[in-house]
Amino acid sequence: MTNNPAKLFILAGESSGDAIGADLIAGLKARQQVEIIGVGGEKMQAEGLASLFPIHDLAVMGYRDVLLRLPLLLWRARQTVNAILASQPDIVVLIDAQVFSQVVASRLRKRSFEKPIVLYVAPSVWAWKPERARKIAPLYDEVLAVLPFEPSAMEQLGGPRTSYVGHPALARIPMREKLPANGPLLLLPGSRTGEITKHLPLMRAVGEMALAHARVDELVILSTRAQHARIEAAVAKWPVPARIVSEANARQTVLNEAVAAFAVSGTVTLELALAGIPHAITYIAEGAQVRMFQKAITRFVGLPNILAGAEIVPEILFAHRAEPERAIHAVKDLLDNQAQRQSQLEAFKTIRATMEKGAPEAPLSNPVDRIGAWINAR
Repeated sequence: MTNNPAKLFILAGESSGDAIGADLIAGLKARQQVEIIGVGGEKMQAEGLASLFPIHDLAVMGYRDVLLRLPLLLWRARQTVNAILASQPDIVVLIDAQVFSQVVASRLRKRSFEKPIVLYVAPSVWAWKPERARKIAPLYDEVLAVLPFEPSAMEQLGGPRTSYVGHPALARIPMREKLPANGPLLLLPGSRTGEITKHLPLMRAVGEMALAHARVDELVILSTRAQHARIEAAVAKWPVPARIVSEANARQTVLNEAVAAFAVSGTVTLELALAGIPHAITYIAEGAQVRMFQKAITRFVGLPNILAGAEIVPEILFAHRAEPERAIHAVKDLLDNQAQRQSQLEAFKTIRATMEKGAPEAPLSNPVDRIGAWINAR
């Protein structure tokens, strides 16, 4: 062990990872002197990171998006590996961005980088391509999982050491105790440009129906600051008004007030569940994504349903093109049916309680403790 400040290279590939990275940096800095280098967005930069390149270069969706941006991604991977080898950090933390992170870790190992590499957010080996667990075992010294069942799944599949550290939304998002009779309908079209472009027309169709419903006071689209202007330009052409919210404080306010939500499948659906917001989940799969869903091991795509082991939240999934009538019907049912909304709320409370404790074989750990242990072992 050394008393010199630890040097960490932390990389996040999209907005959810940026939030995780910012929390991790803040937690580490509160305990000890650390030097942080790497790649991150506005939240990590607010904690003092000078990003090697813009985080949005890594925010890709699906195989087609990856292929279109492959030269840029390969260049950024080479740039990342070279920066790590040149700076020789005490530990590398790669946050989500699974394909990019695996490329970086693999290249580092091939070039004899022996310092600890930690992956924060486990790949969904329990959902598809379980053989990935064994493939990544030599790459990562530890995986920090955000879902309570993932350490057990990783162990059973021969993956690397995995600890459950809880989902960052647990500390950030309080659970509502009861449902409002009326309020905003939240529309969540995703965080990546491709996702947003693909799903906004469906959001518009649902929004037109919902704004005429007695329970809906207004339409609110939740966005990242990076995508605010893009969404604003698209929504300006809608026949119904929609307010776009991207600031953290305003976001929490509408989460407290929302009567229901319609969301693209992703981390945000778990955040809605942890907040106690009844919702319906959608996704428009294209090309290889369709085949991926067909080969999935799990019965569901939405994280609340996967955690509950049942379809407590309606999933309206499409192959290649959307059928707005199905989505409209599902959201109208949710708004009409108080019992359905209350049933979701009770299930969400159970999910939150489980996530706050962890599984018996993998109780909740603190991510700062886990990274701190690697730092102290220098």
